[in-house]
Amino acid sequence: MITTARTAGFCYGVRRAVDGVYKELERGKTATLGPVIHNPQVIADLESRGVYAYDSVSEIPADCKVLIRAHGVGKAVYDELKNRDFVDLTCPNVKKIHKIVEKYYNDGYKIIIVGDKNHPEVIGINGWCGNSAAVINSENDEIPRNLAENDVCVVAQTTINKEKFGNIVQNIKKTCKSTLIFDTICIATRDRQAEADSLSRDSDMMIVIGGRESSNTRKLFEIAKKNCPETFLVETAEDIPQKRYNKIGITAGASTPRRFIEEVVKAMSENLQNEESFAELFEKAGLMALNNGDIVDGTVVEVRNNEVIVDLGGFKYNGQLAADQLTDDPALKPSDVVKEGDTIKVYVVGVNDAEGKVVLSRKKLVAMESWNKIKAAYEAGEVLEGKIIRAVKGGVLALCDGCQVFVPARQAAERFVQDLQTLVGTNVKFRIIELDDRRKRVVGSVRALLEEARKEREEKFWSGVELDKKYTGTVKSLTSFGAFVDLGGVDGLVHISELSWNKIKHPSEVVKEGDVLEVYIKDINEEKKKISLGYKKAEDNPWLIAQNKYKVGDVVKCKIVRLMPFGAFAEIIPTVDGLIHISQIADRRIGKPEDVLSIGDEVEAMITDVDWEAKKISLSIRALIQAAAAEEAAKAEEEAADEPIGEETLVYSTDPEVEVEEQYEEEPAETENAGEEPDNTAETASDEPEDSSAEEAAQTEDNE
Repeated sequence: MITTARTAGFCYGVRRAVDGVYKELERGKTATLGPVIHNPQVIADLESRGVYAYDSVSEIPADCKVLIRAHGVGKAVYDELKNRDFVDLTCPNVKKIHKIVEKYYNDGYKIIIVGDKNHPEVIGINGWCGNSAAVINSENDEIPRNLAENDVCVVAQTTINKEKFGNIVQNIKKTCKSTLIFDTICIATRDRQAEADSLSRDSDMMIVIGGRESSNTRKLFEIAKKNCPETFLVETAEDIPQKRYNKIGITAGASTPRRFIEEVVKAMSENLQNEESFAELFEKAGLMALNNGDIVDGTVVEVRNNEVIVDLGGFKYNGQLAADQLTDDPALKPSDVVKEGDTIKVYVVGVNDAEGKVVLSRKKLVAMESWNKIKAAYEAGEVLEGKIIRAVKGGVLALCDGCQVFVPARQAAERFVQDLQTLVGTNVKFRIIELDDRRKRVVGSVRALLEEARKEREEKFWSGVELDKKYTGTVKSLTSFGAFVDLGGVDGLVHISELSWNKIKHPSEVVKEGDVLEVYIKDINEEKKKISLGYKKAEDNPWLIAQNKYKVGDVVKCKIVRLMPFGAFAEIIPTVDGLIHISQIADRRIGKPEDVLSIGDEVEAMITDVDWEAKKISLSIRALIQAAAAEEAAKAEEEAADEPIGEETLVYSTDPEVEVEEQYEEEPAETENAGEEPDNTAETASDEPEDSSAEEAAQTEDNE
């Protein structure tokens, strides 16, 4: 009987790297920086297609795209690749170790790597701490004494044996006082090693398939060899030992393609004592057997109202895929999703040989695939995008590729959101900050990305800020003393006095949250990271408008806005007032301005004096009254001069020194005494004008 380990074959990281190479091969000339994986057959196949492995960047032809292999490289190699076209195929688990080592090395920690110092993965990890790490590969290796007084950060090669790692860590703790341990052994490696251990205990013979240069393959061989002395490491079917055993176990390293496993199983059929067909052997080997949790390709053979029947290609029973396990959308019927002849990938929920029944699920597979994507994104620190579908206690749920991600309230936005329901339906970008593989629980943060973006914008802003520079910003919040405007990562304050030339009591009289404003830098305090902004435009300055519009001697219509003991202030245009001194309110002496004027009165006044720099305007109503009186007198004089001389003639002089004679010539009256000599009477009158030289002094006071 042959049993094949369920975990045998490519792990996620290796599959990703190999698929990536073949994908790039179709696009043009490529080369790998070192063998993409430790499998000579895969490398040979790539070389036959023109993809060669080189030891350094400088050796790779300039016209080739550089592919970084799954084992990863040091930081210095990325610097070499700055001007080259390259694709990073580093395993996400290895990438995670790079980040840990770089962070704690920069924080002053000494780095210890548990693994093989000559393995390319370890060499790459060491390159993220300046090649200063202590590399330990055995429980018997001595821990460097110079690390005893230092803070130490310990990481593991992803394929190291877990038991060995634990023993080495205990030795490190005995020597070093301050240790930070990161168990970075790949989960797939742990599962594969655990299954190899279990399978080898129950087998007469163990076959480990994989490249002899592969670290994880050698680890599997070592584990199996402890339990089963008849353990053999083979690279291809040609290496199979010509021996016969009843119970044979087969496993394979993470760099072993599935087809090599199939070839080995097929070749071993010749060594079996009975004459079982290859198909039977294949089924017994587990390559055609179905177990709960298997993922297989099947062909749709029948679509019913409530289920889909799937041919599982070689297995003796067809699978049953219920409608509610086909899609999450209850409005869709099975016929809306698949049709006969479609090839679909399904998840085996259960196998009942007694009933001849295989229960399948498509939804579970989608969820698993989504989880794997989420997990890989978490390990690689990638940014994900999803839609917030529900507000729950303490946060919201975001749907990303069929997987629900919990985002705590404090991580849902850059600032605290009182009503989380307002976020439902929005698309957000986030980064995974916590992942529990056992409970399948994942926590994301929107805030982390927003803060990173804000920090980048802030650094960009401060690198180019200068006085009087103009910006377009958005009003973020209002206070009693002004408005805060987002300039792109940095908030600036427009003081209330800078919002309007008019006097306002609150910024909301001019702007509201969300308004887009054109502002300019008035003042910068780089030490305190504070920005003062200006918003008022010089051309809107009412005093500038008044200066362009009015001059001394102009008559203006104005409104009385304040009464003071020394005069009255009158508004000429909004925010521009002039002072009518008490002496200029009337053409007579008055006790107080209220005797003549009231607030709200609209009057005409003459501009008698201005000081634009000091913002002072003097007005006079009296000047208009006197001008009106003089005009009236002149008009009367003109009218008198135009009257014709009649029976009475007035002779006068405007010179007060000249006597004025009035002569009246009367025609003789017709009386009864006609013929008598009339009595002629001449009257002369002298008119002396009164001396009115008293002149009232004019008082002028500045306009506030």
